[in-house]
Amino acid sequence: MKLKELLQGVTVLETNVPEDLDISGVAYDSRKVTAGGLFVAVSGFQTDGNRFIPMALEKGAAAVVTTKKPEGDVPYVLVSSDRLALALIGANYYGHPAEKMTMIGVTGTNGKTSVTLLLKQVLEKTLGAKVGLIGTVENCIGNEVLPTERTTPESFELQGLFRQMLDAGCTHVVMEVSSHSIALDRVGGIRFRAAAFTNLTEDHLDFHHTMEAYCDTKAELFARCDQAVLNRDDFWFDRMKAKAACPILTTSWHPGAGLYAADVSLRADGVSFTAVLGEERAKVSLPIPGSFAVSNGLTVLGLAAVLGIPLAKAASALSEAMGVKGRLEVVPTPGKPYTVLIDYAHTPDGLENVLSSVKGYCKGRLIAVFGCGGDRDPMKRPIMGAIGAKYADICIITSDNPRTEDPEAIIRQILAGMPENSYIAIENRPKAIGYALDIAEKNDIIVLAGKGHETYQEINGVKRHMDEREIVADHLAERLKSNG
Repeated sequence: MKLKELLQGVTVLETNVPEDLDISGVAYDSRKVTAGGLFVAVSGFQTDGNRFIPMALEKGAAAVVTTKKPEGDVPYVLVSSDRLALALIGANYYGHPAEKMTMIGVTGTNGKTSVTLLLKQVLEKTLGAKVGLIGTVENCIGNEVLPTERTTPESFELQGLFRQMLDAGCTHVVMEVSSHSIALDRVGGIRFRAAAFTNLTEDHLDFHHTMEAYCDTKAELFARCDQAVLNRDDFWFDRMKAKAACPILTTSWHPGAGLYAADVSLRADGVSFTAVLGEERAKVSLPIPGSFAVSNGLTVLGLAAVLGIPLAKAASALSEAMGVKGRLEVVPTPGKPYTVLIDYAHTPDGLENVLSSVKGYCKGRLIAVFGCGGDRDPMKRPIMGAIGAKYADICIITSDNPRTEDPEAIIRQILAGMPENSYIAIENRPKAIGYALDIAEKNDIIVLAGKGHETYQEINGVKRHMDEREIVADHLAERLKSNG
């Protein structure tokens, strides 16, 4: 491929490389550079790709793309933004696959995964479409599941994934769009047919510093889409709406929004409501408990509506949808008179949503087992402790993914927000879960919050296998064995 073809749309400030230079491949990791390839030197947070230009040249790079003019005899292309350049080069390299599919983005602090997984099922049922999915839990090409490391892959891999989806016959792509992916141009150059906002609560302030900056970053998505679906019930709705540059469909629990829920019923096994869109009304039932399931369901129906799917058809498909792994997932506890739920809630708002919802239908005691992740915003830790103490009858504070932090130090920060004698602290998470199972009585509900779909625990930067479903099953089997 010619260099000039790869650089289409990229703002080039200066270059000493002929535009008709043949390029054999593209890499932003110097270890993956091949002879005749193009190396994009990305300035990262932990390391600067420009440091690896000599290595890339040694491996045969024909040219480097950078925002810092290299010294010496280096074939370079100087650009205004290395990350945006990587995204646009990726789109050019893979033939702009996103332009040939219907792109749908979902952003927000909580609810992105549920909305994208449910919408995928609705599109498949109503349109017979083959749908690509990009998200926290998994990436999918139709029914083929691919592993995932982050909510939104790096831009070059993302474009390659789009290419795979297009080649496999996908007509639609539903993707979670994180604030990091917008700020770091992982979704640079992508135009969305429709995009939705679920909610905004405190998270990632170690990166964005303020809630206003966090909101404004997410709002950039609505300058890159043809149609927006915004949750009017969220505190940040007005700011999000003001920054949108496209037609908006609002959703709400209350009349007055473009799409709203009436006759809401919350049950232990799910929710039901009537969706109202103008003169149209349709019954919806979801096998996911919790009030936020109503909000997420409205967002799914809103996206379906702006894509031209009739409300009744979309509501029928949504009512047939499967629940979402790690989102108030019921864990089998054969013969036990209590319930165990697993949920990914790892933010103050997420934890409050889950615990307040479960509290509404819990006939016994609510037992909450949770911690906070390391190397993330420490300000939310005492807040989550206070939320746990407010809603749960018994709080068992434990470790989440401590990553490179001291687990006990994280726990102490959580406990700082809790009244004395309102908690039990057990740093070892499997032991904390075992304790909750041992003390549970008839009609109690145990909520294991924070891990959700994850089947590992990251300690000192190392991921170790840990599936809470297995922990519950093994503990109950051990107790049965010991009881004879």
